[in-house]
Amino acid sequence: MAEYKQYITQIQENGNVMISEDVVAAIVAHALAEVDGIGSMGSKPGITIADFAVKKNWSKSLKILIAEDNTLSIDCSIMIAYGNSVVDVASAVQQTVTANVESMTGVKVTVVNVNVCGIVK
Repeated sequence: MAEYKQYITQIQENGNVMISEDVVAAIVAHALAEVDGIGSMGSKPGITIADFAVKKNWSKSLKILIAEDNTLSIDCSIMIAYGNSVVDVASAVQQTVTANVESMTGVKVTVVNVNVCGIVK
C-alpha cells in the first residue's frame, strides 16, 4: 500500500516548494464555490462553503491524499440544492476541482470522488 504524506514537494532550481494539504483544501473550497447547484458541504445542512474555507473544518467533508509521486486523490462530500441534477452537479464538481487544483499547484489530480450526502432547499 502506498504511503501518503501531508505536503506536496516540488523541487525547484533554488530550493523546494512544499504545498500543504490545507492549501489544497482551500483551493478545493474555492472551486466548489464556483459550482452551481451545491447546497452545502458535508453531510449536514448548513455547512456553507465559506465556513469550510474559513474555519478549516474540512476533515469530515474533504479527504485529500498526496501519494508518493505527488499526485492527488480528492474525496468531497456535498449536498445538492433541490431541483438540480445530481449527476450534472457532481460532474461539474469533478471538472472544476481538477482544473483549479492542477492549475494552481501544478500537480496531477488522479481522482475526484464526489459523495452526494443529500438534498437541501
